[in-house]
Amino acid sequence: MFEEPVIEHLYVHVPFCARKCAYCAFYSEAGDGEVVNRYVEALVRELELVASDLNPKTIFFGGGTPSLLNLRQWERILETLHRFNWQKPAEWTVECNPATVSLDKAKLLRDGGVNRISMGAQSFDEGLLDRLGRVHSRQMIFKSFDILRAAGFDNLNVDLMFAIPGQTMACWRKTLDEAVALGSEHLSCYEVIYEEDTPLFEQLRSGAVRVDEDLACAMYEELLLASAGSGFRQYEVANFARHESAVPSEMPDRACRHNVNYWRGASYYGLGPSAAGYVRGLRTQNRSSTVKYCEQLERGQRAVESSEKLSPLARAGELAAFGLRMNAGWPLEQFQRRTGYDLRLEWKPEIERMIELGYGELSQQRFQLTEKGLRFADWAGAEFLRS
Repeated sequence: MFEEPVIEHLYVHVPFCARKCAYCAFYSEAGDGEVVNRYVEALVRELELVASDLNPKTIFFGGGTPSLLNLRQWERILETLHRFNWQKPAEWTVECNPATVSLDKAKLLRDGGVNRISMGAQSFDEGLLDRLGRVHSRQMIFKSFDILRAAGFDNLNVDLMFAIPGQTMACWRKTLDEAVALGSEHLSCYEVIYEEDTPLFEQLRSGAVRVDEDLACAMYEELLLASAGSGFRQYEVANFARHESAVPSEMPDRACRHNVNYWRGASYYGLGPSAAGYVRGLRTQNRSSTVKYCEQLERGQRAVESSEKLSPLARAGELAAFGLRMNAGWPLEQFQRRTGYDLRLEWKPEIERMIELGYGELSQQRFQLTEKGLRFADWAGAEFLRS
């Protein structure tokens, strides 16, 4: 069973947003300058505590809205990261909101080593942006994209959502057309999920909105057609990337390497309030309170609120579920090398059921979900979980 000698992946959660979106269940808050400065210093301390066990090949700053941090705050974080004796990451992503992108900030990030930006557009329709509670306009998407290109970024992702309440097929087609026309290297396209404790969930519960599953399925089919016809390769249920090399590859060139490592079960440190991590079999969750997070780091301790050691079988089942979200599924030898289990033996009934339903395919090399099965990847993955 594979175990990393040093951790090669780092996730940092920046919990601040200008405004909470109607669909968002991630931990975030509207922080004032003093709170954000305190968070930055606490993050510096947490980085220092784990730096000796890190040599990240991928770094991902998510949120929240990482691009909400000002120039001075970003300078402090970048200076800290550059102090460590790490090799240059192959991929360093920062999420941004189109309303919080400036040329100065984009250049600072690019000069600091960030080489990939994930921009949360979600929609190009003003009415739907308002429905989702987004703070940016459609015009800001185009402006921000141009700014990022001018700053030297040649690896950009655009986030989109479909099956938004009130979104028609015609509106979705127009959004896809406009997103493709931007010329990004990557698209992430997510169906709206009604998470508890969000305004959108309350609207669903009250009957103010309803779920049209047939329309959602049709929108997903439209997404597959539009992306394939525009030079994108689907490599995971919600992710599409360009492949620019003449050499064939299981994974497109512009796939998000950081996320691929989640789906393939690599260890990673999760830093920041509420951040989850997984290091050598131990799953951790940081405190979901910026104040408590800061207080604990100010005492020189990591702000881990809970931890769980999964059994080898439970972890293997979790990895099976994650990996089946990818078009390539699980190469059988790779799965056994990483988990110590033979996917064909331990999950034989589940594999046979997926094949019978037309959701799965088994060859000598791999088990993977079919195009039909990928549409129900969450359900299929849950079948492989073990307690």
